[in-house]
Amino acid sequence: MAMEAETGAQAELERENEELRRQVAELEAQLVEQAARTNELVARAQERVYWLDRWHIDLERLVAIPGVSAMRAFVRAIRAPVRVARKVKRSLSE
Repeated sequence: MAMEAETGAQAELERENEELRRQVAELEAQLVEQAARTNELVARAQERVYWLDRWHIDLERLVAIPGVSAMRAFVRAIRAPVRVARKVKRSLSE
């Protein structure tokens, strides 16, 4: 009887260990996925900063200029129809 109890307890421990291993593997996969997303975001940010530095653009000084936000809104309003026109042109040429 003691042997059966030991075997049952051992089997329960093995099941628990397998479940924990599965959870660890799942968490590791999530961590790898999150690291890939983070690396992608960092790479995009580095590229933007590179070009800002290359063009000698100081965003803090630029934002402090009165009227810049209105100008940005105007540029955004112009860009939207231009993007739509480009998409339409691309779809028609295909």
